[in-house]
Amino acid sequence: MKFTFLGTGDAAGVPVYGCDCMACQRATHNLSYQRKNCSALLESMQSRILLDAGLTDLCQRFVPGDLSAIVLTHFHPDHVQGLFHLRWGNGAKIQVFCPPDPEGCADLYKNCGLLEFNHLQAFQPLQLGDICLTPLPLIHSKLTFGYLIEDQHRQCIAYLTDTVGLPTDSLDFLRQRDVDALVIDCSHPPDTQGRNHNNLTQVLDLIYDIKPKQTWLTHLSHKMDVWLMQNPLPDHLNVAFDQQHLLLHAAT
Repeated sequence: MKFTFLGTGDAAGVPVYGCDCMACQRATHNLSYQRKNCSALLESMQSRILLDAGLTDLCQRFVPGDLSAIVLTHFHPDHVQGLFHLRWGNGAKIQVFCPPDPEGCADLYKNCGLLEFNHLQAFQPLQLGDICLTPLPLIHSKLTFGYLIEDQHRQCIAYLTDTVGLPTDSLDFLRQRDVDALVIDCSHPPDTQGRNHNNLTQVLDLIYDIKPKQTWLTHLSHKMDVWLMQNPLPDHLNVAFDQQHLLLHAAT
């Protein structure tokens, strides 16, 4: 199973418009440090799944038939705004799986075009080809799911963004799994308390409980990037960047 970080930033992205902090200056002069809205691509022998649709150039990134499905964490604009253009395309329906949010975002439900929305239920697995995604409730300002992602080789990724901590039932579920890679929202440095997103201290607490083999930080803000430029991380933590690949190999 191949996992590609398409975007690793928060809603503002990096660089932030009008900001001259160290992280934004670095990203302005070195494209490898830029962060687009948080999203990822899952690829296996049978499936190609887009996780979240906040990138505004989906029509250029993916040709018709390129994706098996789109799976959404929630309906905040920075996770769905790419759908507003994509929906007016021609061709076969695109299956979009999402939390059962009755509001959605703007008029996506009413004028869905070639998108076909399918509501998921917490802890009820979704099988897409050879990949299984189990929706896990998160703690956010809008109904939000993370996903436990498993392939036919039992490789396992926990994708948890956007959230601040975890509900007890989701945490208990993950404690019982052997998680190969934890991809976790870390929007804020440890000295900042966010209302809807983790800081680094909260991430470390979750790692202690879940005990993944490896951890990748995503949904990073420019303030978190500034902190990372000045402070080392523990060896078991990895900072994700756009276009980076996380490749899981089958156990032998």
